[in-house]
Amino acid sequence: MSEREQEVWAFLHRHLESIFNRDSETYAATTAEDLSLYEWFVAPHRQDGLDFHFFMIDHSWAGTGADFRYDLLEPRLQLYGDTAIVSYTFMFTVAGEEGISHRTHNESRVLIHGDDGWKVVHVHKSPGWQAPPRPE
Repeated sequence: MSEREQEVWAFLHRHLESIFNRDSETYAATTAEDLSLYEWFVAPHRQDGLDFHFFMIDHSWAGTGADFRYDLLEPRLQLYGDTAIVSYTFMFTVAGEEGISHRTHNESRVLIHGDDGWKVVHVHKSPGWQAPPRPE
């Protein structure tokens, strides 16, 4: 793995950990203000900007009061100059009072590198199973 690839993966983990560790400051530093994203489990529409995620992070949406871990299954990195696309199946595991639970989804993040380092500019999440071609 090249030094640049290692840099991207280290950045991505820093970014992801900021979400689950309720670190709004690092999340803001690693995310573009004009972020666009699709989160199928939140809304069937694109979300723009950071305000929604700041609310979610500040209110511990991920259940981070419990013991948790995340794994990136089948990670792939595509580098094109100062643009990186990372894709993987995201597996979130939580150990709580009711035992261990898992959540998975497929995820792609587009990153750009500028004067202030890497920033996430777009996120797309989709179910980890074949969804029906139309609502039923």
